[in-house]
Amino acid sequence: MHQARPQRNSVPAATQTVDATASRGLAFAALIVANVALAFGPWFVRLADVGPVAAGFWRITLAIPFLAAFALAGGARPVRMPVALWLMLAAGGIAFAADLGSWHLGIVRTTMTNATLFGNAAILIYPIYGFLAARAWPTRTQGLALALAAVGAALLMGRSYQVDPRNLAGDLLCIVAGILYTVYFIVMARVRATMRPLPALTLSSAATALPLLVFAVLLHEQVVPQQWTPLLGLALVSQVLGQGCMIFALGQLSPLVVGIALLIQPIVAGAVGWIEYGERLQGPDWVGVALVAVALVLVRRAEVAPARPVAQEVAA
Repeated sequence: MHQARPQRNSVPAATQTVDATASRGLAFAALIVANVALAFGPWFVRLADVGPVAAGFWRITLAIPFLAAFALAGGARPVRMPVALWLMLAAGGIAFAADLGSWHLGIVRTTMTNATLFGNAAILIYPIYGFLAARAWPTRTQGLALALAAVGAALLMGRSYQVDPRNLAGDLLCIVAGILYTVYFIVMARVRATMRPLPALTLSSAATALPLLVFAVLLHEQVVPQQWTPLLGLALVSQVLGQGCMIFALGQLSPLVVGIALLIQPIVAGAVGWIEYGERLQGPDWVGVALVAVALVLVRRAEVAPARPVAQEVAA
């Protein structure tokens, strides 16, 4: 349901600036929460007693009732939407289904850190898309942040990556998943230009579930679980909380910020591996973590900086 936009002159410029800054701050916090929550996905997939693609199906299917309830509680109501918007939602859902299917198959065929890093290939692809779409070169600060993030990613991957043919298939599947995840981001960012986050995520999730079920059946996977706890965790933590916060942030932050923030996932995944599997982080890992943190600070300051001169001018 669309709400009438307030008139341009009805709100003072200073108030608009403060509100925009606060909104970006909330979106940035949501982005951090999203990546922390999504980092637990590979762990839940490995704990599940169904096939990896079937786990993706349950992630979506179990999450849809919660997403729909939250959307309705937030005031969303069925409305007539343009055909183009329905097509974008369907395209986003199918892209996400292909992403989850490829990624979950890769998770069980390679290392946990490799799966998380390669599955988030949007770290670099999505920011590059953002610059191409804006027809603009990155600023010096943005270029520095992207370079630091790339070095941090290389350090995080360097120790865990194994040149092993046994991991090759899993690595390739996760890279394909990362590319598909970028497509999902691009489509859903456009959807978010006209829809609120929860209705957008609910409808796109509805388009994701059936393709995943078809993939799982075609692969002859076990679909019906004996233990529901890992799948409930996957649905609530990864889809409802993680993907919900991610879709919220997509509508308000630049592709560069979203892309670099994806590096939070392998950091959290490494922490989970440390706690659960005794995979201790070494010196290069900590340097990579520090570089990612600096990159996030730089892009966060770049997001807020444009609003400051306006606010100071108004105050003067």
